[in-house]
Order: sequence, then structure tokens, then C-alpha cells
Amino acid sequence: MNPTYFPEPSLVAVNGVELEVFEAGRQNAGSPVVLCHGWPDLAFTWRHQVPALVAAGHHVITPNQRGYGNSSRPDDVTAYDVAHLTGDLVALLDHYGYQDATFVGHDWGAMVVWSLVLLHPTRVDNVICLSLPYPVRGEIPWLEWMEAVLGSDYYFVQFNRQPGVADAVFDENPERFLRNLYRRNQPPGVPPEMLDLARAEAPLGEPLMSDADLAVYVAAFEKSGFTGGINWYRNFDRDWHLLGDVDPIVRKPALMIYGDRDAVAQADNLAEFVPGVEEVHLDSGHWIQQERPEETNRAVLDWLDRRGA
Repeated sequence: MNPTYFPEPSLVAVNGVELEVFEAGRQNAGSPVVLCHGWPDLAFTWRHQVPALVAAGHHVITPNQRGYGNSSRPDDVTAYDVAHLTGDLVALLDHYGYQDATFVGHDWGAMVVWSLVLLHPTRVDNVICLSLPYPVRGEIPWLEWMEAVLGSDYYFVQFNRQPGVADAVFDENPERFLRNLYRRNQPPGVPPEMLDLARAEAPLGEPLMSDADLAVYVAAFEKSGFTGGINWYRNFDRDWHLLGDVDPIVRKPALMIYGDRDAVAQADNLAEFVPGVEEVHLDSGHWIQQERPEETNRAVLDWLDRRGA
């Protein structure tokens, strides 16, 4: 990775796996911040946030979560449920000697952070989520609801009902899929059909990344493949069950950052489940921290400063 943007990684043994972790600012006295990427993403997605957080006095811990980069990729699909994913984050805190931290999550990383604060509330100081609002646990499992409302072709459903199909399509040409996916100004309200993106020759919207930054992603996924990350989706209903016996109210300070052109729907009842949440809206698509890095940094640092974190 380009050292101008990002620290060098180390492999950290936690929770029965090894995570590739990029950390900086260990010498700082400010509260630790753990940055959690989504799919199909990498710790590198936070390259614009890490220097700003370190300069503000934080110890920043940025893992490639299990299934990604040079982190472990277990074969067992159930090894990617939220119990394992949140357990990895708790074990990271133990490794660095912290009782709690501010956790920041984007996309699937936000799902993991929301789950973490429910399953391990004493290990979370503050919650900051981008794109994905708190996932309300309805009366039927999430995947079953998605299939009924959005159809069997919706990619969440497709990943589960047709195991191995999407993995093979994405693995066939990682560069084309990632180049097509990481775009600015995608149409709002219409989630991209992932397999179509993997095959498209002329996607909508301008490129999000430079060729050099995109090359980091391409090299990582050419090596790891996409199955590990897709396995997070394959635990969606399992996660619904795992979260069934916990208090559903988030009782920690929380900041929600939306991109107003993001295809992910915004919540109209967020405060019911996250009392006192603050919301920030940016003129952005889905890849908020990459598309609007300065505005994202300003929102995060201002909120942390007002929290005294």
C-alpha cells in the first residue's frame, strides 16, 4: 500500500484468526478509534481518515476484517456471523489493552458495529456509522423479508440462494467489477445489481478512485477472492437469530452519517432505537468516506471533540 496514505500492516492473532491490522498513533493519549470497512472493501477505504484522526490525537486501529486482504479466510460459512466478527473486534481491544473504543463502521462494517454495541456494550464508548442505519430486527428474518419485498434477484438473496455463483463471476475479473462498482454519482434509490456491474463495460458515473488506489483493491481481491466477504451475507438470517435475545436499544452516543445520493435507504425512525443519535447528511453516494473525505473528517472530529473523546 502507498505509505503516503496508510501505515504498514501487521498480522495480529485474535479470536482464533489472524487479522491484518493497520494502526497509527499508538503514542497518542486520545481515545482509541477502530475503523471497520464494508463490502467489498478494505481497511484502505479509511486512508483519508487515518491521518486526520491521528493528527487529532487518537490511536487508530484499522483492520482488514476476516475474509479480506491478508487476514484469515475460514472455510466454514458460519465463521463469518456477527458473533465471530464482533468477537474479533473485542479481541483487538484486548490485544491493544483497551477496555473500550470509538467504533466507526461503513456499509457492512456499520452492521458489525451496530451488532457490537448490542452484544458487547461495555466495550463500546461511541458509535459512528456511515451509510447503513441501525438495522431494525423485524418479526421475520431479514433475508426472508428481502426476498418477499425485493425479489429473488436482489443480490443479498442471490448470494444466499445461489452459493458460489456470484463468487465465480466476481473472481473472473476483479478489476472490472471493482472499477464498475466504485463510482461517483450513481443513481439514488436504485441499488446496483452486482452481477450486472461485474459484467458491464460502461457503468454510470465517474470513477471514484485514482488508478493507483484502485490497484490496491484489485491486487487484494485477486489474491483473496470474494468468497470471504460474501460469506458475511450468507449469515444474514443467522445474525437475525443471534441478535434475538439482546436489548435492541443502542444506549451509547451515536453519530449517523448519510450520503443523500446513497442507494441505501435512510431510516425515518432511527431515534427510536438509537436515542439521542445525531445525524449528518452529506452530498455523497454510497462511498461516503472516500467521496467526501474532508466533510467526513470534519463531521467525525467535530462530534468526537464535542463528546470529549
